[in-house]
Amino acid sequence: MFLIVGLGNPEKKYEKTFHNMGFLAVGEAAAKLGVKFKKKECEASVAEAFIGGEKVILARPVTYMNASGRAVKQLMAKYKVSPSELLVIYDDFDLPKGKLRIRASGSAGTHNGMRSIIGEIGSSEFPRIRIGIHDPDVNIPIIHYVLADIRPEDYTLFADACSAAADAAIAFARGEGIENVMNAYNKN
Repeated sequence: MFLIVGLGNPEKKYEKTFHNMGFLAVGEAAAKLGVKFKKKECEASVAEAFIGGEKVILARPVTYMNASGRAVKQLMAKYKVSPSELLVIYDDFDLPKGKLRIRASGSAGTHNGMRSIIGEIGSSEFPRIRIGIHDPDVNIPIIHYVLADIRPEDYTLFADACSAAADAAIAFARGEGIENVMNAYNKN
């Protein structure tokens, strides 16, 4: 059993913002697996897939970013998922736009959604995929930047990043191991 969670904000007005990279990537993973987000449970929109006979839960918390941990904690309890079976995908302002960085564990950094998850589940020992969103040419406060719409000229870059993040998440759920996934997708 694996739980793949994409972080974002549930309202339509946030759909194409930088802060919704996790939602977009987990949506891409669902599309690649041929499943849809059909049910709501544990404060999340959920899709179920099977990879090699193994159940995989794809989730988008509907709690808003800063309370994502509530949904993750509930989903982990319901599906009896350990931190090593959890994978979280989210935007990262500390990485250049479009760059992926996969880690087996780590701190929340500056990300409030990750702070919420770590606080709720009491562990930072779970894999994560960060999608870089930082653009050095844009000089506005982070809070305004992450909630800004992705510029049309950057759509392809971020679509490619979300597709690669989806592929990495599927590889993880296929049982390839986080170290192998990191070696395959962490490119300079």
